[in-house]
Parts: sequence; C-alpha cells; structure tokens
Amino acid sequence: MAQLDLRRKLSILADAAKYDASCASSGTSKRNSVDGKGIGSTEGMGICHAYTPDGRCVSLLKILLTNFCVYDCAYCINRVSSNVARARFSVDEVVELTLNFYKRNYIEGLFLSSGIIRSGDYTMEQLVEVARRLRVDHDFRGYIHLKLIPEADPRLVEQAGLYADRLSANIELPRDEALHRLAPQKDVAVIKKAMADVRLKVEAARPQKKDRARPPKFAPAGQSTQLIVGADGAPDAEILDRSASLYGGYGLRRVYYSAFSPIPDASATLPLSKPPLMREHRLYQADWLMRFYGFSAPEIGAATVGGMLDLSIDPKLAWALGRREQFPVDVNTGPREMLLRVPGLGVKSVNRILQVRRWKSLRLEDIARLCRGIDKVRPFIVALDWTPGGLTDAIDLRTRLVPAAVPEQLSLF
Repeated sequence: MAQLDLRRKLSILADAAKYDASCASSGTSKRNSVDGKGIGSTEGMGICHAYTPDGRCVSLLKILLTNFCVYDCAYCINRVSSNVARARFSVDEVVELTLNFYKRNYIEGLFLSSGIIRSGDYTMEQLVEVARRLRVDHDFRGYIHLKLIPEADPRLVEQAGLYADRLSANIELPRDEALHRLAPQKDVAVIKKAMADVRLKVEAARPQKKDRARPPKFAPAGQSTQLIVGADGAPDAEILDRSASLYGGYGLRRVYYSAFSPIPDASATLPLSKPPLMREHRLYQADWLMRFYGFSAPEIGAATVGGMLDLSIDPKLAWALGRREQFPVDVNTGPREMLLRVPGLGVKSVNRILQVRRWKSLRLEDIARLCRGIDKVRPFIVALDWTPGGLTDAIDLRTRLVPAAVPEQLSLF
C-alpha cells in the first residue's frame, strides 16, 4: 500500500470517526497545569470546533487509530468488505497530533476509537498505549475518551480506565436480534459484560468515608454508549426502553443516539434512506426527560403513536396533552415532581419557582420572568392571578401551541 502523509491520514481517519456520536468532554474530574506542571486542562475554553456533515459540533480531536477492520458489520462504513480509502496512525503519531493540536488551542482533549486489527487484544493495547504515553510520558491533563474493545482482556480494560476520563462500548442497535444479524462477529453478551465490568470498577474507585487511602481513579467521567436509530426498524418506544435498561443496569452517564446514515454498497437488509434528524432530536429530548425530569420510559412510550415520538411537538408536551386530568398545577403549592412535568418549565425554572415562592406568592408575570416562554406554560398552571379555566381542556389546544408549519432542518453541507 502506498505510504500516506500525516495530513492525508488525518483526513481519512477523522472523517471515519464522525459516525460515532458517543463523545463529550463533561463529567470528569478537574485537572489543569496552572501550577506549571504538565500539559492541558479539562476545563479549558476558547477552543476551535469542527463540524460533522450533519451539523454536530466536535470539540475533541476525534479520530480512529485505523479504519482497517476485520469485522464485516453491515451498517459500518469501515467494514472489511467496504471499498473505502484506508489509513492507520502509529501510536507516536496520535500522541504528537494530540499534543500539537492542544498547544495550538484547537482541541480540549482526545476521542480515540479504532477498527479491529489483528485481534481485540492487539487493538486495545494500541489504544491504551496512546493514553499511557500522553498521561505518563507527557503529563497530559486534558480529556481522554477511549473506545473499548469489548472482547479485549479485562486487564487491558482496567488499564484503559486508569488513563482515560471516559470509556465507551457501543451497543449499536436497540435489538439484540438485529445486532446478531447485521454484525455477526459481535456478541451482545460480551459487550454487556465489558460494560458491567467497567461499572464495577468505577464504583470500586469511589472513595468511601472509612477509606484511609483514596483508591486510584478509574474513568472518572464514567461510561457511555451509542444506539443507531433507524437501521433495524425498532420504534422509538423500544429504543427508550433499551436506554432505560442500560442506564439502570450499567450506570451509564449517557446514551447517545445517532441517526442511521446510508453507506455505499450497503446490504439490502438496511434502509435505503436515513431517518429525519428531528427523530434523533426527539429521542434526546425524551432521554433528558428520563434522566432529569422523573419520567419513565413507559410513560413517554404511552404518548407515542405506534411507538414513534411525535416529530411536530416535544415529548413532554405530547405527554401533557394526553394527561390533561393532571393539570393545571398550582405554582405556589404544587410539588416539584409535578412542576417538572409542566410543558415549558425546565429544571432551572422549577428550582427558581421553588426558591421564590418561599418569600412571595407567584403571579403569572413572575412565572414569565422565570421561564423562557409563557405561552406553552399558561394552559397548564394556576398562579395567584391566573387560572386557565377551560383552556387546559380545549379541543384545539395543540393547534394553539404548535406552529402551523414546523421548520424543516436543513443540511449544513
């Protein structure tokens, strides 16, 4: 194979990494080099951002070690049977790229994944060695996210957690049957075992009051995973059920949703067109409701149509329109749990309401100042000088709250 220069490798392997959405530089421990020691910080600002073709903002150096892969996953552009340009970084090249980009204030950290080369153990060794050299040889204190190779030796996974801020192993598809069919070399049980091992190590690394010595940190930003939306026919309600089980079973920090993108020379079993990006957006909103608003997956699923989230309104409003008997909620006496379910009120707004109402009775104008927009809130609340009357049960309430024409999300490219 012809030798590629570093710029060409970066072009190929950065582009190949764009399909993995499971990265973020949040939730880890604070580190910096203000004491004159080390390089980097997990708190830095003023960085440059790259954008993937579908508009995602990427603040990390997000690359693959290589896009060669011995697996033949039907939905993956880098599968062994795919006719794409191939490249591979050496460990030294990834280390130097990370340091140089950071020193130029282009990035705040590294997201490193890879195709499977030779074996899972060999690939994981290479990923761990990159993180080890950054941390140990160069005292790099920025953010590092490593992709786990689930079938790799558990000792390698343990080493990865000592150097990386976050680890992730992608479940990929909501249905186990679909993963077995579309990615025959992958084993759901092996992926889940790797995620369970990470959870146990993360929990073991949390200091207890009785501990005299703090245990070594292990993946302080936890672990995440990704679900591809629209590749296997799973409806939104099923995807959310899967997410809820992953959160509960493996203590995940995040489940990321990535709309399926058709790839060249794809299998006939895959869809010919991609799902609307609004579907991905609604799944993220529903995921937020489960994580921060006290909603369960079945509750959100009950507000779907045929298992699919309504693309024209957010899932919280969809739920409220179907549960009007629980409204209106009195903002001066209502419990926090019900205030969080009022359309238009976010967590910060509810916290402000609870704080202010200790000192005064809230009027509608007060609520308008405490939230972003009062129009969506008004039909679902009672205030000192406001009651919605028949507005809550109005037949045309949805029409009043939803714009006549929903703006279409356009591609940036």
